[in-house]
Amino acid sequence: MKKIVLAYSGGLDTSVMLHWLKQKYQCEIIAYCADVGQDGELAGLEEKALKTGASKIFIVDLKKEFVENFIFPAVQAQAVYEGSYLLGTSLARPLIAKKQIEIALAEGADAVAHGATGKGNDQIRFELAYQALAPQITPIAPWREWPFQGRNDLIAYAKTHDIPVSATAAKPYSTDRNLMHISFEGGVLENPWNAPPKDLFVLTHNLDQTPNTPDILEIEYLHGIPIGINNQKLGPVELLTQLNQLGGKHGIGRIDIVENRYTGMKSRGVYETPGATILHAAHRALESITIDRESMHLRDSLSSKFAELIYNGYWFAPEFQMLLSFLKPMQQKVTGIVRLELFKGNTRITGRKAPHSLYSEKLVSFEGNQGFTPSDATGFIKLNALRFAGGQHD
Repeated sequence: MKKIVLAYSGGLDTSVMLHWLKQKYQCEIIAYCADVGQDGELAGLEEKALKTGASKIFIVDLKKEFVENFIFPAVQAQAVYEGSYLLGTSLARPLIAKKQIEIALAEGADAVAHGATGKGNDQIRFELAYQALAPQITPIAPWREWPFQGRNDLIAYAKTHDIPVSATAAKPYSTDRNLMHISFEGGVLENPWNAPPKDLFVLTHNLDQTPNTPDILEIEYLHGIPIGINNQKLGPVELLTQLNQLGGKHGIGRIDIVENRYTGMKSRGVYETPGATILHAAHRALESITIDRESMHLRDSLSSKFAELIYNGYWFAPEFQMLLSFLKPMQQKVTGIVRLELFKGNTRITGRKAPHSLYSEKLVSFEGNQGFTPSDATGFIKLNALRFAGGQHD
């Protein structure tokens, strides 16, 4: 190897990794950090990477692309893995990998490296993306090569080599933060009976610290894309940031799950996803009056497949790209406003309106029979019941 581009976050794993790769391969290491909304985690990153052994570092702002091209489509697909997980980490990985490959090609690198463990899903997500985009570049997964058995070993290595890290043996959590969520794994969370420590959470308030009065907000949509809150037009990053703040204030978006990893094992994870939780609820509410029944049911039948493909790392696979192409025409009439109430961990829809609404108050009203004669239902029911009778009509 002459040159390796490392996906670098500055956390425990990749900080040790940068030093270890340089020692093992005796080659140039380029650090690359994708800014997908880690907030303060980027502070001092350049100095740290160079001090640890990187020849240079690329810090690339991908927040807008992340929200527009990854989060919004997932919300439109109602992609939720195993009924709970909104895919915050899973959605960021293909974007991070795509830019990493672009840098590797531009810098003439032989290889790319990632910090995913040998037991998790991220190794698959990164490497499937690498293979789809540039199969000639060699992927390196240090967790599958080095002698370290766990994060306590990494903490000890970092101390020995004077590598600054924030993780400690008391709090050895593996965290992943971006504009969509933050996840926590490892440490005391590995026992699924242990409750998450109250001081674990970052984006959301504990319910006993949330306001005793709700916040009412209106989210405006244009062709399936949220474009404003409470009559204020906002760009995608600003909009999700504001929803994260509002949702976090009311303790919205926490989940504690044991999920089925693609590698076959079960894993316990704690997630905070306040803004996207609100968007999922609001988007569904607006679709309920703007998309016809059969189109919605067809999409819903594919939602679990959307989620599964994203979770398993197949964003660049042909079947997933085909599913993505299905979303845009479906969202053309998803334009309007949704009103929500945020309170004590809950997101409650209190109103929705749209210029292309398919909802007819006159048609559905219990008062009068405009546009529909109740007696018409007799034949409809009879025809639909024919198959129950079988040969009894012969």
